[in-house]
Amino acid sequence: MTERQNAGQNAGQDGGRDGGRDGGQDGGQDGRPVSVMVVDDHPMWRDAVARDLSEAGFEVVATAGDGPQAVRRARAASPDVLVLDLNLPGLPGVEVCKQLVGAESDPPGPRVLVLSASGEHADVLEAVKSGATGYLVKSASTEELLDAVRRTAAGEPVFTPGLAGLVLGEYRRLASDPAPAAPDRPVAPRLTERETEVLRLVAKGLSYKQIAERLVISHRTVQNHVQNTLGKLQLHNRVELVRYAIERGLDAT
Repeated sequence: MTERQNAGQNAGQDGGRDGGRDGGQDGGQDGRPVSVMVVDDHPMWRDAVARDLSEAGFEVVATAGDGPQAVRRARAASPDVLVLDLNLPGLPGVEVCKQLVGAESDPPGPRVLVLSASGEHADVLEAVKSGATGYLVKSASTEELLDAVRRTAAGEPVFTPGLAGLVLGEYRRLASDPAPAAPDRPVAPRLTERETEVLRLVAKGLSYKQIAERLVISHRTVQNHVQNTLGKLQLHNRVELVRYAIERGLDAT
């Protein structure tokens, strides 16, 4: 049994982790290691997750054990990815997420991967609406966690199996609600044919890898199209992009 499995049991979690290791360096687009901050109020669990990330090649720049501390340290350390528990003393995880990656955040905050014991639908939707890029339950394996951090750093939403459909379904429901009147709303920027094609596949819930395979282009090219589209539409993350596409019916075409 691995140290993180012991930590998970001591923290009262079900379904411990396996002891998988990536073995390679995890770098960002500029070649430097992806920087990560781990936030959890259980010290053994927090330390074990941080150790696994470090051993896999990530740069763990900070940890925190409560909400206010998480906000202060994240702003000071500026990690690429924040691995965040929801149940925190002092300030709930969703509020930490709002303060760090909300629309008012300047400069833009880290991408957030929620790592929680809860798989409740209400918790998942609240986290995503607060700005989280992904959501993983603590019963996930070490390899699943490492992969999720990599994908989150690249801006790709990642969810525990079964939760992605829930999130897309909620955005479809919201998109079907009448939108408030906006007489002064500017005309939507024109997207290229390829950007529209990528956006349509994003709305259908495909991963960057799946989109690249479908369109026979590179993973990096897909990321570039998504980033260009975000800039044109003045959106902050892929979650907002999915909602934009669903509101315009692109997921059904």
